[in-house]
Amino acid sequence: MTTISLRTAPLRGGLTLPYAEAGYGGTPVVFVHALADSWWSFEPLLRRLPVSLHGYAPTQRGHGDADRPAEGYGPEDFAADLVDFLDTVGIDRAILVGSSSGGVPARIVAGSHPDRIAGLVLLGTPAALADKPAMAGLREAVDGLSDPVPRAFVEDLMSGMVAGQVAPGLIETMLEQSLKVPAHVWKETLHGLLEADLPATLAGILVPTLVIWGDQDGFLPRSDQQTILDAIHGARLITYEGVGHVVHWEQPERVIADLVEFAARTAPAGSAGAAGTP
Repeated sequence: MTTISLRTAPLRGGLTLPYAEAGYGGTPVVFVHALADSWWSFEPLLRRLPVSLHGYAPTQRGHGDADRPAEGYGPEDFAADLVDFLDTVGIDRAILVGSSSGGVPARIVAGSHPDRIAGLVLLGTPAALADKPAMAGLREAVDGLSDPVPRAFVEDLMSGMVAGQVAPGLIETMLEQSLKVPAHVWKETLHGLLEADLPATLAGILVPTLVIWGDQDGFLPRSDQQTILDAIHGARLITYEGVGHVVHWEQPERVIADLVEFAARTAPAGSAGAAGTP
């Protein structure tokens, strides 16, 4: 198992984001978590990183133990933080791995800063959200939240995330991380995702892109992933049979293997840019 170090990144705008780092000297890989998650979402991957990869997993604003500004929770805000994070920790060029809604700021950065991004990996990421039937009910439930966010709400939401077995204690850890998120962050982040033109954020992405999707994903149909493939020239899909929405919780070893193969083709060790710790 790879050792995980916990650090903090003070961004230019004054926010401080905690992040986990694992590995040394390999291709920089930056993991971007979804709404209500934190760096802990990628702990199963960070623990398994080979020497060829150098992993970074920041916790986004408003989440986990990161700073919680009163506003600024749209996809573009998270994308700007991601670029600032690359600058702060000294990453010239990296592979971005976005999980679920975390793939939205990741692909915004991939499209707007292709000089900084060697490749893009999308794990169960939606092409769009406003068109999904379940989103109306979720928005209504989130709009009704107040602090402290009820545990029952988070448990119900998370119940549909996986289709198979996950590591003992992981679901409980992620429940605890989700309960750290204030109600206003839930609301503003979800509103930002639903009100943004998400299909437009797929335009202009020229970096190599890998799409990984579980065929038991109860949130995203196969057609949604096809939209991503149609929009990003050369994008490749790998389908995990019998796996649910959060593929890296259920199949971390396989995700790592696919990530290693992707990195070897797109950014061999040392070619994705230097990284330093402030």
